[in-house]
Amino acid sequence: MEGYAAYKENEVLTQPREKLIVMLYEGAIKFLGRAADALAAGDHEAKATYLNKGQAIIDELNASLDVDAGGEVAENLRKLYQFMATHLTQAVIRKDPQMIRDVIACLEDLNEGWKVIAS
Repeated sequence: MEGYAAYKENEVLTQPREKLIVMLYEGAIKFLGRAADALAAGDHEAKATYLNKGQAIIDELNASLDVDAGGEVAENLRKLYQFMATHLTQAVIRKDPQMIRDVIACLEDLNEGWKVIAS
């Protein structure tokens, strides 16, 4: 299993930046989908686990922004990522899985754009 893990890590690390971003979006979408399902089912432990993973990816996307090079686009992405973080926090407070799905929809839209760039 160690060989497989090393292979997968190498596969990720050798991807072009644009494909890595697509992979990050897809991971966030997957984890937040699971968090929304867990919240709807009342499984608070799973919700917390998946929400934390999804939020960590959004935080990484935000931290990797280069506002100097990206200008207005990077600034707008930063605002979107901050909105997502706030919206996810409110989803937990209100126990509203639809609010998590709202963030997923936004991520899916952004991901479609990155898929075009990456291809």
